[in-house]
Parts: sequence; structure tokens; C-alpha cells
Amino acid sequence: MGLRISPSILSADFANLESEVTRIANADWLHVDVMDNHFVPNLTLGLPVVEAIGKVTETPIDVHLMIEDPDRWAPAYAEAGAGSVTFHVEAAAAPVRLARELRGRGARASMALKPATPVEPYEDLLPELDMVLLMTVEPGFGGQAFLDIMLPKIRRTRALLDKHGGDIWLQVDGGVSATTIERCAEAGADTFVAGSAVFGADDPAAMVDQLREQAAAANHRHA
Repeated sequence: MGLRISPSILSADFANLESEVTRIANADWLHVDVMDNHFVPNLTLGLPVVEAIGKVTETPIDVHLMIEDPDRWAPAYAEAGAGSVTFHVEAAAAPVRLARELRGRGARASMALKPATPVEPYEDLLPELDMVLLMTVEPGFGGQAFLDIMLPKIRRTRALLDKHGGDIWLQVDGGVSATTIERCAEAGADTFVAGSAVFGADDPAAMVDQLREQAAAANHRHA
């Protein structure tokens, strides 16, 4: 199983995004958190910044929309060149239609769940998706502590994905660091968002490699 590290630029220096992105050229994806101050209590960045980042990096962009009305706004991020677009199922009016629209515009379609949202009611949506994102903190702010109570949910989600087959990635986002990534990998996650753990490190690129190696070792032990 392939493992992917997707550093979140929420923890980067916004005044120097191009140089920050260059520091993690070894990352598999670049995670961009879009927040609208409605769905979550924070306002971050939007479409123009995603377009700008796309011009200065070869790393595929993994957009996480923590916004209301993703049905309306998400397709524009696929048009802007995001390789993966994640919408929150709690906010989507027509998630199947939206997932198909994202795929139709060339992006991977991904569904995110807040910590308290169970995955089981959405099992029928899985064939429409390329990734499921499980929030391991309440969405809104970077730098929060990982919620260990999410580990059983990661395991249940992995079991559902295995049951359905196909290549649906399982991403975890929130408090992922050198001290928590092995637990996430052992529970079945294969794609890891890490913000402050990467950009707060003395050598962000070395931390990306370290996290990937730790996840691979934990994944190997689990297998």
C-alpha cells in the first residue's frame, strides 16, 4: 500500500508561501485548507492562492474545503488545477453529484468527516470517491492535539474500504506528528496531513521523510 505525506500549508509562513513550498519539495501532496468562517470558525485562503501555488510547484495540490455550500464552490478548485478536492459531507447537499463533477473536471474526489460524524451512513458513496478524509481534531485551527478516540473510526473506515475494494485512499488530518503517525498507520490510514509537525521542524523536508518512514514501518508491522 502506498503511503503519502501531505504537509498542510496552514502552518506555513503565508508571507513566503513559494519558499515554504520549495522547502518540502519531497512531499507527496501539498494540503491546502480552505476555511470560510461559516462552516468552521476560521478564515484562511481561497481560490486565488490555490491558483498561485499551482504556478510555483510541481507537487500536486490536495485541497480541503472546510466551507459551506461546497456543491457550488468545489468544482472551481478542480478547474484551478487541484489534483484532489475534498468536501465535507456535513456541508454537501448532493455529495454523489458533487463527487462526479469533481472527477469529471479531472480531480480526485474526496469526502471529509468531522470527528463526530460516523462513516457508516456513507458507505454507499464509497464507489464515487477516491479518498475519505477523517478529521482527527475538530476542524478550524492548526496545531491541535490528536484525538486518540478517532483510532477506532480509522479502523472501521479501513475495513469498509477493504470490503469495497478499489483504490480509495484513507487520509487523516489533525495532530498528525512523529508521536502519532504510527498509531494512524497501524489503524489503516495511508495518507497523512501534517502541518505544524512539518513546518515547525528545523528541517521540514527531513521531517516529511521521517514521517513517511515511520508510517511505512508501522504499516509493515500491522500487515
